[in-house]
Amino acid sequence: MKNGTDLPATLQEAMVYFANEENAFELVKEMRWPDGKVTCPRCGSDKAYFLAKYRIWKCGGCKKQFSLKIGTVMEDSPIGLDKWLSAFWLIVNAKNGISSYEIHRALGVTQKTAWFLLHRIRLAMQEGLFSKMNGEVEADETFIGGSARFMHKGKKPGGTGMVGKVAVMGLLERTTAKKASRVRCKVTGTVRRRDLDPVVREHVEKGSHVFTDALHSYARLVDEYTHNVIDHAECYAKGRIHTNGLENFWSLLKRCVRGTYVNVEPFHLFRYLDEQCFRFNERKNEDGDKGRFLLALQGMVGKGLRYKKLIGQMGESDQLPGLPNATA
Repeated sequence: MKNGTDLPATLQEAMVYFANEENAFELVKEMRWPDGKVTCPRCGSDKAYFLAKYRIWKCGGCKKQFSLKIGTVMEDSPIGLDKWLSAFWLIVNAKNGISSYEIHRALGVTQKTAWFLLHRIRLAMQEGLFSKMNGEVEADETFIGGSARFMHKGKKPGGTGMVGKVAVMGLLERTTAKKASRVRCKVTGTVRRRDLDPVVREHVEKGSHVFTDALHSYARLVDEYTHNVIDHAECYAKGRIHTNGLENFWSLLKRCVRGTYVNVEPFHLFRYLDEQCFRFNERKNEDGDKGRFLLALQGMVGKGLRYKKLIGQMGESDQLPGLPNATA
C-alpha cells in the first residue's frame, strides 16, 4: 500500500484492521483514486474539497457532495465500510462460497441485507472480457439445478432428466508456461448449436485448438479452429484431447451450489458463475495484499446494482444517480 502498511494476511487480522475507520477509509480511497487525485464521479471535475467533519467531498464543478461509496457497488448503502470490506474478504477467500445467513450472523446485519450485499460483491467480481482466449481451449457444457425426480409433485415440471435444469457453457484456456488456466462461463439455456457455437467464436481466437466432447452442437467449429473431439462413450482422454480441466471446474461449481447455496434461481445464476470464475481464475493469488481481495475491491468502481434491479422490478427512474453508465 502507498502508506507503507501491508494489508492483513488472515481473517482475524482483517476484522481488526477494518474495524479502524481510518484504515477502511484510506483503503477504499486508494482503490478509487490510485493516483491520489480525487475526482467527482458525476462530472469528472478534479476540483474536489474534502469536508473532514463529514468525511465527504464537495465538487467545485457541479457543486454537489459525494462520498467514497458513490460510483461503486456500495452506493446508496448505509452499511459501514468495516462490514463491507469484511464481506469482500469473506466471499473472495471462501473456496466454496459463503451464504447470506453466514454473513448475517458474522457481521450482525439482517439476512436480506447480507443477500443484497453479496450480490453486489459478485458484481464487483465480474470479469471484464477484454481479450480472447487462445492456444488450447476446452469447451464444455453442464446443467445446474435440482433433478425433477426429487421435486415435490406440485412443483415438478413435465418430463424427467434435465427438465427444470439450466444449461451453462464453459470455456477453459489451458495452463501455459506464462499463466495458469482461466475459465469463462455463460448461461445459455440450451445446448443447441445456435447457443453454443457463437459463444466459442466470440471468446476464442481463430486458429486456436478447441477441445470438446462429441456433442454435435460443436461440429461446425472446424471451419475456423483445430477442432479436437473426445467421445466420452469410448474414453475420457486421449493424450491432450480431453475436457478434464472443465470437468474439474464443474465439480467445484456444483459443490459450491449444492453445499453452500443449496438452491440458486436461474434469474441469478450468472452472478454465482461470476463469483466462482473469479475464485478459480485467481486461485494462485494470496488472500490479502496483492491478492484476490484487492482485485475484487478494484472491480467495485463504475458498477452499481439496485435492489429493484436484483429482484427484477427496476424501472428507468430507479437508475443510480452516481452511475449514469453503470452495468448491473
